[in-house]
Amino acid sequence: MVTGASQGLGRALAHELASRGWSLVLDARHERALHEAVRSLPGGPHPGIAGDVADPAHRRDLVDVAAELGGVTALVNNASTLGTSPLPALADLDTATYLRILQVNLIAPVALTAALLPQLRVHEGVVLNLSSDASVEAYETWGGYGSSKAGLDHATRVLAAEEPALRVYAVDPGDMRTQLHQDAFPGEDISDRPEPDVAVPALIQLLEGRLPSGRYRASELLAGLHDLRDDVMEASA
Repeated sequence: MVTGASQGLGRALAHELASRGWSLVLDARHERALHEAVRSLPGGPHPGIAGDVADPAHRRDLVDVAAELGGVTALVNNASTLGTSPLPALADLDTATYLRILQVNLIAPVALTAALLPQLRVHEGVVLNLSSDASVEAYETWGGYGSSKAGLDHATRVLAAEEPALRVYAVDPGDMRTQLHQDAFPGEDISDRPEPDVAVPALIQLLEGRLPSGRYRASELLAGLHDLRDDVMEASA
């Protein structure tokens, strides 16, 4: 299951997973964009359920569809919101907006994970929470988003301690050329940022590998993959 799968990193990851033979349950807020993303995927069927991850009824729909397909083996909590654009200083962040950020970025992934735990336990599955460098660095105007991701980082650590049979990850994918990143810098040219598919191999390494639960940076995982490829090439030379 991949949330926020209609664009950006979620869509890129979904395409790679489908290409590798995974069956997917996909979520996004906008039905048309989600259905366009689903139609572009190989294999299938890949059910796409449009809705708001902060809505308990929508989360129940996702859980029910996954159960009908035999149960989730991996959950990717990718859906996120900045709240507003441009980003305000923390002291100027509207309370209602802050609550919305927390509901989408922190409460929804924790609640969706909890609802899917019976399925994940059966399969000794994987939970992958998309984090950010803003969860550990004090960037001006990123207080709302960053604190929500910091909370998700800690929730990830607690879940890993409570569910040792699962692999539970938080991963910082790094800067990417996505709509969310563009919204954070309105009017600026972000074409120098890498496309989202650059980070996908790092996420695949977590989903299909056996790394221990923890917080990872995509750049470090990718560097490790490059080192491994170099070692293999040297050994076969």
